[in-house]
Amino acid sequence: MMRESIQLPIIDLTSPHPISTARAIRQACVDVGFFYLINHGVDEKLFKKVLEQSKKFFSLPLEDKMKLVRRNHRGYTPLYAEKLDTSSTTQGDSKESFYIGSLEGKSVVSNLNQWPEEGIRLISLIALALDLDKDFFHKAGACDSPNGFLRLLHYPGELQLSEQVVYGASAHSDYGMLTLLATDGVGGLQARLM
Repeated sequence: MMRESIQLPIIDLTSPHPISTARAIRQACVDVGFFYLINHGVDEKLFKKVLEQSKKFFSLPLEDKMKLVRRNHRGYTPLYAEKLDTSSTTQGDSKESFYIGSLEGKSVVSNLNQWPEEGIRLISLIALALDLDKDFFHKAGACDSPNGFLRLLHYPGELQLSEQVVYGASAHSDYGMLTLLATDGVGGLQARLM
């Protein structure tokens, strides 16, 4: 059954009113679970280049992509090799992915990461939205550890006619502190509101 689409709240990181922005983030997370983030500081040219390289990689022959098969949470995962909802009886998810992690090793001092001002602002606003001090996550070391991941995903769409339900990414909850989702403008993301 197709449900009605909802309008996602828009959060502007350049707003000069941190308390009202934090309240808007909280309300978006409570009511919807998602929000659009604008004026986030990610360079548009860089973003387009990442999308172009992602498309280029996923268009390679499978044999070439398998040379980079995922190990230690880095590298390529082929179609149907991952199943996010392990309680489901469907086949694996209809997506390919490529994981890129931090370049720093565990032996490197973990507080060497540098975060864009907008990223620090977002993390501070999330702390305020949770009624915490704005520097709570910094004091807790949430920004120290080099645990950032870039996960490139490719959803090829319907590959075959089948009686079985096919999911691009089956039901799941993301892990980690924060997930920033960027798209190329092609629709398709569905979220289940609880």
